[in-house]
Amino acid sequence: MIYELYQAQADLVDPLRLAARTGSTALKHVRNSAGSFSRALSGWLAAPVPWPSFMALDLGLRHASAALDVFAHGGTTHDRPSFGLDPVTVGDDRVEVREEPALRAPFGTLLHFRKELDGETIGAEQPKVLVVAPLSGHFPTLLRHTVEVLLAEHDVFITDWHNARDVPLAEGPFGFDDHVAHLIAFIEALGPRSHVVAVCQPTVQALVAVAVMAEAGNPCTPRSLTLMAGPIDTRANPTKVNQLAKSRPITWFEEKMIGVVPRRYPGSGRRVYPGFLQLSAFMSMNLDRHLLAQIKYLGALVTEDHPSAENHRRFYDEYLAVMDLPAEFYLETVQRIFQDHTLPLGELSWRGQTVRLDAIDDTFLLTIEGERDDICGLGQTAAALDLCAGLRPAFKRHHMQTAVGHYGVFSGRRWEQEIYPLLREVIQFRA
Repeated sequence: MIYELYQAQADLVDPLRLAARTGSTALKHVRNSAGSFSRALSGWLAAPVPWPSFMALDLGLRHASAALDVFAHGGTTHDRPSFGLDPVTVGDDRVEVREEPALRAPFGTLLHFRKELDGETIGAEQPKVLVVAPLSGHFPTLLRHTVEVLLAEHDVFITDWHNARDVPLAEGPFGFDDHVAHLIAFIEALGPRSHVVAVCQPTVQALVAVAVMAEAGNPCTPRSLTLMAGPIDTRANPTKVNQLAKSRPITWFEEKMIGVVPRRYPGSGRRVYPGFLQLSAFMSMNLDRHLLAQIKYLGALVTEDHPSAENHRRFYDEYLAVMDLPAEFYLETVQRIFQDHTLPLGELSWRGQTVRLDAIDDTFLLTIEGERDDICGLGQTAAALDLCAGLRPAFKRHHMQTAVGHYGVFSGRRWEQEIYPLLREVIQFRA
């Protein structure tokens, strides 16, 4: 029922948003025409037109157009944005970046960012890095800046998860164990001597995948594993997200948080955790900040501060693009990781096999946390260092980045200037 209500609301509001966008553009044309007329009239009269006659009209049109623009850009979409990466500098050359699927599966694609100069592949000899993007309601393009920073010195791949509402029901379920299996297949596709960087929610699955591969003696076991702001042990400094997960039984989440994909989509009939619910949860945690951002956006439009307005649109177009999660994956993650803490307690199993984190003995482990992270509290990611008892101290490193929240760990100036150099050093050490 919850998905049907959302879809009905979207069907009602989307045409209004389109009309608002058209209206905003029309008002801008009216304003420009009025301005041209005002200047022409001033020239004809050989004197400035009195302020009240046209300046008030201009200000009113500017406010009306801005208000319509804010409404037009305020809705969610299910359209995957483009990475749209600019050329990067490799050595002395500026090279193009092309997105190519390296491996396809029903629920995700291993996407390769191939660097090309005059039709030739550049950087194939660089260390191969798999960026494991979250499967938590946003598309992997949210990690655009993570990829941009890595690209110059690494051969970069990313897990491009698919929107569950677009996956036919015939493809079967996708649970926690399936997520881990996908990661193992993706890592094997990169081959030996690769490196893995997991961001936020999939740090758990990435750690499990590496442990399973290490115990099996898999030659493609990564040389390094970097875990960034992830819920390895949510008993440490619980956040509002953790408290919510513990406040209700798993049956409540199944009854209240799971919807069914409507008939119009390829995944018709699939049970999902809708992306719009996850977005609502994230936004409610910082509602004042989002409201203030909208007010600033309105002001930027009125004052014609085009760079600020464009930055706002770019961020929220990305942030409001949501994807649905398979219901079984969402429910199993909530129960295993946030309620039962099976990983830190040594009780997590993968396909019937108990996961032994102490089997990891030849993979450098780097954990990174943000001082102001309100999604993954301090200590939750660092817990992996003690759990991986098979690693010698020289193969363990932790970094707490000051003055950043959750997104600042993998995006922004401090990620680029302070965190990335540490990650690069680890990869070079184990290249």
